[in-house]
Amino acid sequence: MIVFKRLSATLALFACLLPHLRGQEASSETGASLGDPTASATPNVRPVLEQAPPDKRVLGVLPNYRTANETGIYTPITTKQKFTIATKDSFDYPLIMLGAGIAGLGQLTNQNPSFGQGAAGFARRFGTSYADQAMGNMMTEAIFPTLLHEDPRYFRRGYGSKWSRTFYAASRVLVTRTDAGTWRFNYSEVIGNATGVAISNAYYPDNRNVGANVAKLGQQIGIDAISQVLKEFWPDIKRRYFQRHRDEAQLH
Repeated sequence: MIVFKRLSATLALFACLLPHLRGQEASSETGASLGDPTASATPNVRPVLEQAPPDKRVLGVLPNYRTANETGIYTPITTKQKFTIATKDSFDYPLIMLGAGIAGLGQLTNQNPSFGQGAAGFARRFGTSYADQAMGNMMTEAIFPTLLHEDPRYFRRGYGSKWSRTFYAASRVLVTRTDAGTWRFNYSEVIGNATGVAISNAYYPDNRNVGANVAKLGQQIGIDAISQVLKEFWPDIKRRYFQRHRDEAQLH
């Protein structure tokens, strides 16, 4: 239930922000019609201009170390770089905050009753919540990408209609690049998360049945898909809501 609430809250936030991006698309099309050489009249055509390097944090908090811009020339990363990305994602302070938040909700709803209540119960819930996130990151971003020669990065498109970009971003949990630059099914995402769920049975005595494991796997992949949609649109949101306000403040 907690994960479904997190999914619902994230979807609600994105649903609120997405319609406001229409104005940005419209302004780009208008600029193209007026002869602006930096604007594209066809939203589905890749822009000529280079995109700015991705921020390392979404909303200034969420880790964004494995996002890269989609380019015409693919450059693979090394095993060391894969483990560096996974380590940064796994041991960044927001993950501690997330683990504490999930633990607090679990305490209120008495999830995993065998953990008990009080400080000891909270400590167990915090430890297992943090372990879930960190283990999932290491499995899907470092260990299995290395073994299967896949690239764990999310390649942000940054052009096209908002719906095509949303579909592209969400579908990358099932499609990834290999180290050779070709596209294929994202085995690292699915097998990595499945392995993490299987290992978690060792410390979740209340949820060891097949149905619970399948549900946890689907929830984890769903969270990753929503995360990638946020990463796809974060530069647009930042430019529309934060950069514009900063520019207006400087003018005054």
